[in-house]
Amino acid sequence: MTDHAVSGEATLGHTTLASREPLRVALALAAAGVPVLPLRKNKRPFANCPTCSASACGDRPHMKNPGPCYCPAPCHGWAAATTDRAVIASPAWAAAWRAAGGVGYHPGGCGLTVVDLDNPAAVAWAHATLPATRTVATTRGQHWIYRGAMQSANGVRPGVDIKSRMAYARWLAPGTGTMTPLPGTVRALVAREEATPARGGVASSLPASGTWNRQVAHGCRHTEAYVNTGLRRGLNMVAACTESGAGSRAFGVARFLAAQHAHCPGPCDLEGIGRQIVAAAIAVGVPEPYARRAVTNGFHTGQGHAA
Repeated sequence: MTDHAVSGEATLGHTTLASREPLRVALALAAAGVPVLPLRKNKRPFANCPTCSASACGDRPHMKNPGPCYCPAPCHGWAAATTDRAVIASPAWAAAWRAAGGVGYHPGGCGLTVVDLDNPAAVAWAHATLPATRTVATTRGQHWIYRGAMQSANGVRPGVDIKSRMAYARWLAPGTGTMTPLPGTVRALVAREEATPARGGVASSLPASGTWNRQVAHGCRHTEAYVNTGLRRGLNMVAACTESGAGSRAFGVARFLAAQHAHCPGPCDLEGIGRQIVAAAIAVGVPEPYARRAVTNGFHTGQGHAA
């Protein structure tokens, strides 16, 4: 969770807001730095007003397709989420709160990621795979909440959705447990890392694997032998995942190799290293877009950035 919303963790963890009316819940969360929005009784955001319908307003400035919309109503789903008390309690939002069946919040807006586990099998997988963190019981499963924001995605594996940036989650209860940092295993799920498709017919425009070139990476502080040894070992690890997990392994290899170059003056030709890791993942059946995403996320994490 970001510094400006540290008090939001206390609100999420130590109060009993769920029994209150939606507007009061929303105001308490917003006061703690958690962006909120009203949800209908079917758990979805309220529909856009006529002015905003079908993106006629141009959408909100912070959406994927930024535009000029400054509509005072809670339009555009997650993008309406705010911590501004004056907006939340405004006349433009009043009708929505009167009809609301619950409160939604924008996890990415306060530096959080929600792993939405939709059934008992998904919950069992999380217990076996992910580090423990704060959990919230849902109707059919659980929400696991981590510190740190990332890209959102649905269906990253059976019964598992990732809700963070450009997404909303439903506020249900404070939850139990201590919130922990977002792990690489969750970031990697967006690249479909838990499933390597079957081999055969995988098309790619990527060049064949080669070795690291000092002429390109003239700003690296490492020797060619050091870099090439690590690269070969990493490629072999990815190539060994012939049944499953090649995307996840590509993420881990990219993260590790990027961390070795974090303090180099550069350039270190991480682009060339990345192409080889992607090619290795594709060779065992990972679709090219997912392989590229896994390597990009791995490099970003390894270099000490929040994805």
